[in-house]
Amino acid sequence: MPRPVGMRSFLVIWAGQALSMLGSGLSGFALGVWVYQQTGSATQFALIALAATLPAVLIAPLAGVLVDRWDRRRVMILSDLGAALGTAALALLYWQGLLALWHILLASALGACLGAFQGPAWQASVTLLVPPAQLARASGLAQLAQAAANIVAPLLAGLLLLSIGVTGVLLLDLASFLLAMLSLVAVRIPRPAATGEGAVRRGLWREARAGWAAIADRRGLRDMLLLFAALNFVLGMVNALAVPMLLSFTDAARLGGIVSVGGLGMLAGSLALSAWGGPRRKIHGVLGFLVALGFGIVLVGLRPSASLVTAGLFLAMACAPVVNGSSQAIWQRKVPPALQGRVFATRSMVALGAAPLAYLLSGPLADRVFGPLLLADGALAGSLGRVLGTGPGRGIGLMFILSGLATAALSLLAYLNPALRRVEEELPDALPRPESDAASPAAEPAGA
Repeated sequence: MPRPVGMRSFLVIWAGQALSMLGSGLSGFALGVWVYQQTGSATQFALIALAATLPAVLIAPLAGVLVDRWDRRRVMILSDLGAALGTAALALLYWQGLLALWHILLASALGACLGAFQGPAWQASVTLLVPPAQLARASGLAQLAQAAANIVAPLLAGLLLLSIGVTGVLLLDLASFLLAMLSLVAVRIPRPAATGEGAVRRGLWREARAGWAAIADRRGLRDMLLLFAALNFVLGMVNALAVPMLLSFTDAARLGGIVSVGGLGMLAGSLALSAWGGPRRKIHGVLGFLVALGFGIVLVGLRPSASLVTAGLFLAMACAPVVNGSSQAIWQRKVPPALQGRVFATRSMVALGAAPLAYLLSGPLADRVFGPLLLADGALAGSLGRVLGTGPGRGIGLMFILSGLATAALSLLAYLNPALRRVEEELPDALPRPESDAASPAAEPAGA
């Protein structure tokens, strides 16, 4: 029986990746709660986010070159296999009562290294499998899988921790990796034609530099990349401190419910993007929805109120798929397929490069600076404390508000940059422009 190709291949791989995301969400939630309960330290909790990011940033340029050289399907299979072995090791250590924070950090670092190959290979494969007119919808489907995992994993993990424990949750994650590998074995992904910028093979480092050169030569893409690097620094603090802030006024069970509602927001945004395809000018989807995302983060930090936090998280997570999907569609359309592995890896390195600094700073800032400011006897208790409240977690809440305001401000400033605002008009397409985009962008309402 012939292997599926094209859109059928995309859907088969997507289903396997969706199961893998669910498994990873289960184990990530379980291990995150375990670490925070063991240490009670925001700094040590943030170290996990650092370990899950920094190695990928360091090896991304070489990973991108190898993704362009190797068979992308095999790259994804081997990445899933390595991640499965790491998860199996954690399960064995926990079962034997030997699990420590450094084991989790090591496994997170391994997963980050493998993800540096998996991510560019998957993103570049989508361009080869999906018609250009469907790229934004495909991105919506990819984020739909993540949204479903965000909804189901926290609720299910809370129940599974009571019934099968951390070991059982890790074994379910292991099974999900195996199913993802089977989905990849069942399909075929065509190799890109090596033409133009992607055709010449040089040394690994010279090819890695070619990824950055391809971005630097496209000013609009370069400026969008720098925007996302700044955003990832700002939002990195939010990602690292969300669980400690929520656990300051709620328990693990309610935490799972709040995070799941946030997942519902991501699901809603992903479904909307999959059906709608985003605005005709995708840059409006990036910059416009970033402002709303920032407002949602402000709401999350405003008060220690489950309902307010849930509403803000829903709004922010609903906007994220439109931002990411619109951005991804621009990159996939403007970069030649044969060059996408190294370009997407370089993009990941630069965009995520600021996140490790955010993870390093977030814990100490929360524990030693912002936290003490909003204790009952803190320096800001009589001023901002009257609005935000005082006590554990309120300093982190202030950090969330500042991060949300910075997100909105960065988006508004980026709109003033003509090269970024007009990136779709001023850069030539590497893929044929869909007929639905042929109409003049001027006909679209501003800000759509």
